[in-house]
Amino acid sequence: MDFTAMKQQLEQQLSDVAQGAPVALAYHQDATWFGVHPFNEISDLDGISDVWSILRNAFPDLERRPGLTVAGPNLPDPRVTTARAPHMVACMGVLQGTFTADLLGIPATHGVATIRYCEAHHIDGDKIRHSYIMLDFLDLMAQAGVWPLAPSLGAEGQWQPPKGGHAVRLHATDTDAGATAMQTVLKMHAALGDFDGRNLDSMDHSAYWTDDFLWYGPAGIGTTRGLSGFRAHHQIPFLRAFPDRRGAGHYIRIGDGPFAVTGGWPSVTATHTGEWLGMAPTGRHIDMRVMDFYHLTDGKISENWVPMDVIHMALQMGIDVFAKLKHRRGTPDLVL
Repeated sequence: MDFTAMKQQLEQQLSDVAQGAPVALAYHQDATWFGVHPFNEISDLDGISDVWSILRNAFPDLERRPGLTVAGPNLPDPRVTTARAPHMVACMGVLQGTFTADLLGIPATHGVATIRYCEAHHIDGDKIRHSYIMLDFLDLMAQAGVWPLAPSLGAEGQWQPPKGGHAVRLHATDTDAGATAMQTVLKMHAALGDFDGRNLDSMDHSAYWTDDFLWYGPAGIGTTRGLSGFRAHHQIPFLRAFPDRRGAGHYIRIGDGPFAVTGGWPSVTATHTGEWLGMAPTGRHIDMRVMDFYHLTDGKISENWVPMDVIHMALQMGIDVFAKLKHRRGTPDLVL
């Protein structure tokens, strides 16, 4: 499998689509596109084309700026019994342009703005068969000055690309080192699962992280540094809100050199029994769409980018972020 050619071709195709080329250039006719709310699952090229039309209407000079592109064989997850893509490409970066027209009710800033993207693609032949797309619209709301949730505990702001100058790996794929990286990540996941429900030290996962690791959370949680920051700004609030959280399985498990990527749709299921991001407990069972991009340094995780569909989670808790934004702007829905 020529993963280098696959990555190069994919990035060129998606760059062209972002700038207005037909989506048929990159996607099979029967491709499936799994996106964040409010797009969700789309199973035809017209629907995928509509997404890009909506984005380009808001950003007429839209360009795709990749920060990381990796690929590799897709390792199995025993929790997932459905058909599995044999290999995948994962990408992370920003869509950037001049925000000249409102997007999904988010007011245009008439200046440069960015939308964080994290993606996983199954390439079949020379086109995409399946895509999983995380777009951080909450972060765009922050840029537009219409933040709809409680203040984040972590630091909000632009995610940084991998340190050390690795960035886009279009000219190399190291599946052996990637497999080693993935095994470290899976051991860390197993340690997270050992939580006794009371003491964070029961999760003996610190050995898999560097002392000063950076955890880049989605808008709403923010960025943290080191184990103490990770615990204070993400882990403790999350465990209090979702004490029965369970891993639901990964559709992607790939490694490429010092990078590994996992993701599930959903990745985690849980019951919302505690406050989270300012949202009062509802007792509702929810699914969480999550991806993880890991960068390892000397065998330990030094950086972790974690896109989550927070807007979809809030919707399951009874809070429609987009409806809330409309109300704030003076155009509330009149049907209660």
